[in-house]
Amino acid sequence: MGLSRDTTQFACDSLLWYWNRIGKQCYPDASSILMLCDGGGSNSASKYIFKNDLQAVVDSIGIEIQVAHYPSYCSKYNLIERRFFCHVSRVCTGMLFDTLETAVNLMRQATTSTGLKTTVNVIKRIYETGRNATDQIKDDIRETVHFADILPKWNDTLTPQTGQ
Repeated sequence: MGLSRDTTQFACDSLLWYWNRIGKQCYPDASSILMLCDGGGSNSASKYIFKNDLQAVVDSIGIEIQVAHYPSYCSKYNLIERRFFCHVSRVCTGMLFDTLETAVNLMRQATTSTGLKTTVNVIKRIYETGRNATDQIKDDIRETVHFADILPKWNDTLTPQTGQ
């Protein structure tokens, strides 16, 4: 959960927090991460600034990330929409988020009988909006990101860059 804006940096900071606190403990032998993203918003398939920020995460964790974006208007097929968010909505329905603590505590209550538990992390960083990729960033991304042969607009892979 963020206190600022839904930006590419926020999305990447969230992923980095998850990987460092949960992911690498659950998947210590992982050599790759598959990220399923909506086609728009902060992690848009067409945003070079997102790919640039994500490259910094890849370089930091040393593991490649494969990104598969849902095409526009297809995020309803993302399983998290149906299998997770409905439980968060259920515990928050009719509640007033009068404090950050209230919101966090409510979201942490989202559980299921099959073992789903919600982890809530509050990122307090203030993010700058309106960041755009420079021509240099675009050139760098074209050099470092591997766009898939099939549906390259929606699928790409970022690998750790040495000498950064």
